[in-house]
Amino acid sequence: MWVLMYVFSYSVSPAATNDRAEWRLLPTVVFQEFSNEDRCKAAKSALEGSLRDAGAKLRSGLEDLKAIGKADPAQIIIAYNVECLPK
Repeated sequence: MWVLMYVFSYSVSPAATNDRAEWRLLPTVVFQEFSNEDRCKAAKSALEGSLRDAGAKLRSGLEDLKAIGKADPAQIIIAYNVECLPK
């Protein structure tokens, strides 16, 4: 049995929102079981690709907003880690 562990977190600068609180990481942790290592690695690969694509789209959109002076990609931090672990 294998377990896919997926950790995703993001933080938004207070300057980018009406919330003037400190930068906060908002983590999400997900575990999913797989019957074998190959299935786990296939899911890991698909998930990492999806997260990369989503991050690139977000950065692109923020760059567009930066061009008109409305946002800056530096105002958002996105981090993720995906691992397959034997159970």
